[in-house]
Amino acid sequence: MSDEPRYRVNQVWRGLWEQDLDLRAITTIPKALREKLSTELAPSVVALEDVQSDLGATRKWVFQMADGATVETVLMTYDDRVTVCISTQAGCAMGCTFCATGQAGFTRQLNVGEVLEQVFFAARAAAPRRLSNVVFMGMGEPLANFPVTVEVVRRLHEYRGLSARHLTVSTVGVAPAIERLALLGLPLTLAVSLHAANDETRNELVPLNRRYPLERLRQACEKWNDTTKRRLSFEWALIDGVNDTEQAMDELSDYARPLHAHVNLIPLNPTPGYLVMGSSTQTVKDFRDGLIERGINTTVRNTRGRSIDAACGQLANVTNAKRRAVQLRAR
Repeated sequence: MSDEPRYRVNQVWRGLWEQDLDLRAITTIPKALREKLSTELAPSVVALEDVQSDLGATRKWVFQMADGATVETVLMTYDDRVTVCISTQAGCAMGCTFCATGQAGFTRQLNVGEVLEQVFFAARAAAPRRLSNVVFMGMGEPLANFPVTVEVVRRLHEYRGLSARHLTVSTVGVAPAIERLALLGLPLTLAVSLHAANDETRNELVPLNRRYPLERLRQACEKWNDTTKRRLSFEWALIDGVNDTEQAMDELSDYARPLHAHVNLIPLNPTPGYLVMGSSTQTVKDFRDGLIERGINTTVRNTRGRSIDAACGQLANVTNAKRRAVQLRAR
């Protein structure tokens, strides 16, 4: 746009970042320029699949990049907010045993544009509602793609005005990256996928724990607390007979209490590669009540999108160097 007046740049900027418009829909610029920009700045992600559940309140897309790699993105509409769950990697190398993405393996890192375009696409789909929350909880480990995650957070904060209450980055516990992130002073909420508070069990569920065991993770979480002054959150997928026992409750309480952490309980969602059942509804309730009695601030996540494999731990359209043949259910 070097041959265009400066105000054209501002018009395009407002259309993309403030009005959530596709380039062809920015009517404040001439049609010829719209067509030119749409050709020269073609999207780097294309939607292959679009499925919905929860009476349309949950929507999942399978996006394909130029090289054929695919990721999944989920839009969730609530009465008080509209949230998009975005991916930062095609696949995941963390290998968490109960997670379909971890079972599928790792293909490659996404770049800044590929991550942001998931947000733009979801924002347009949410209209006329305004996209209010972005959670880095889709495919991949955000802190294993550190520079891209940081840059996307910065742009969403600076250009869309999203604050720490509306930006959440999830990690399975890459301790050095948590400490690096704390020092940057970014406005975000940190959610640590804990799932077990003893090393033996966590080694099985989250293999990265062998590299950064619970004591090392605790040090990183303390650094986060001391540096950012923001409360962190622990995610805990409740698995029948594995981490829903009285002992597990005591271990979690002892680990979370000194860190003043919030605990977000997640009923385990089924995946083909992990046949252990999630905890019953009553067990989830009892576990929540037990944590609250122990002085731990606790909530239970409202599971959305199970019927379209869009719930936590179910995103799995990618495997090492190949796209999996995943049968998406009809709307």
